[in-house]
Amino acid sequence: MTAAIAPATAGPWSFAPHPVLWAVLATMGVGVALVHRRLLTTVAHPVHWPRVRIGRFVGALVVALVAMGWPLGDLAAHWSLSALVLQRCILVLAVASLLLAGLPDDVLAWATRPALVDAVLLRVLRPPAAVVTVTVLLVGSMAPPLVAAQSDSAVARGLLALVVVVAGIVLWLPILGRVPGIPRPRPMIRAVYLVAQAVVPVFLSFVYILATRPLYPTLLRSHQVVGLQPLADQQVAGFVSKLSFLLTLLCVAGVVLARAPDSDEDLGPEDPLVWADIERHFERADRRGRGGRPAAVAAAGAEGADPLGGPGRRTGGGPGDERGGAPDPSGIAGEPGPTRDVATGSGDADTGRDGDSGTD
Repeated sequence: MTAAIAPATAGPWSFAPHPVLWAVLATMGVGVALVHRRLLTTVAHPVHWPRVRIGRFVGALVVALVAMGWPLGDLAAHWSLSALVLQRCILVLAVASLLLAGLPDDVLAWATRPALVDAVLLRVLRPPAAVVTVTVLLVGSMAPPLVAAQSDSAVARGLLALVVVVAGIVLWLPILGRVPGIPRPRPMIRAVYLVAQAVVPVFLSFVYILATRPLYPTLLRSHQVVGLQPLADQQVAGFVSKLSFLLTLLCVAGVVLARAPDSDEDLGPEDPLVWADIERHFERADRRGRGGRPAAVAAAGAEGADPLGGPGRRTGGGPGDERGGAPDPSGIAGEPGPTRDVATGSGDADTGRDGDSGTD
């Protein structure tokens, strides 16, 4: 206990190294790179990791270091509720989105391939379920007993940060849509979903603003950090939470609508499928025990695409329109995709979400 609260007793601005945090982030970066390198050598059709995605992934690690390390991490753990809320907003809005946008396609497909993970994502990533999931995770992580636990224990602090990042990934997945076999909603639905996420998960901000007494006994020394009494610091935390979510998510919603096609004819029923999506449908059909060509064809056909091939997925240039794939290099809309022998599972298709070249 004494070691856990040592940074607090040393003063709010006293430098405190975080070697465990540095080691965890370095291990994560090296681990993702090694898994990607192994997949490049073990799969028949490797998908490369574009430099732009490498930059996003490194950016996620750097921002996570800023949010969890000195000084913000120490202030959030022991001193100020507004610092804790700011840290959580950074993890949800910046770290989670950069991490999701930066992971290699093959690593993301490998991580989401297990049946349990795929089944959970299928249910959680529906917009209403995603709003509920994000709300439960974010509000639950701010319960006073958990906030007290993260003040006393570095392990609890790390686990709660992981929960917050997971909530952020759930928030952004319906927008970025990088999981194979799970299509994004239409632009209008995505915009409405972002508005809901900007309002519902941060309803605690109204509680912080309207409360007549401090709610967190372990964060009562804000006057030593920013010169604010605990109640004023709590009210500032409410404004930080509400404004950060509103400004960020409403801006992304505007980008989504601005880049949406002008008509339903241009959009089609949903984003075109790539081979990684078709392959995931085959895997789901096999897991359901139906097996055989008719079941696999039906599973892919239910999504509105030829199960033996399809056009490459369109990509956008911003956070509201990224699908993790590249246009078909031929430049011909509706060009037939690669074929696959269903009986043998062989084929000459690239299994990545970045088209034939595996790059943005």
